[in-house]
Amino acid sequence: MSKPIYFFCRNEPYDELSNFYPCGFEDEGVYWPTVEHYFQAQKFQGDQYAGYRELIRQSGSPQHAKMLGRSARIPLRSDWETVKEEVMLYALRRKFENPAMRRILLETKNRRLIENSPYDKYWGIGKDGRGKNRLGELLMKVRAEIQVNC
Repeated sequence: MSKPIYFFCRNEPYDELSNFYPCGFEDEGVYWPTVEHYFQAQKFQGDQYAGYRELIRQSGSPQHAKMLGRSARIPLRSDWETVKEEVMLYALRRKFENPAMRRILLETKNRRLIENSPYDKYWGIGKDGRGKNRLGELLMKVRAEIQVNC
């Protein structure tokens, strides 16, 4: 069995797999600087939050976008827990339409992809290494889709 790929920190191997990596994409005529910007903005639905989504989109860093997306002042869309993985998968598919990003993802072959975040037990593996690794799982799904279509 091949060795898994752990990614998380900037300027380390495969940091391109991170949602914070500066590879943007366009969606419905709007440019999103990172997957993180897009993901955080999608937490807020409806015309009354259009300005807040735009504030997130224009934030200067994915860290700042994440902070805005965690605001307790503005309610999350009611279906967020149901749709968050679908939103993430959509954003990842868009990111990996980029030929350079696609090549990096395909170079991982069939190795297991693990977001080595000590802070996140849902998208990453958390401090104890037993988290759900949903980001890694969704990246492997996108990779499999690309491999089938190559």
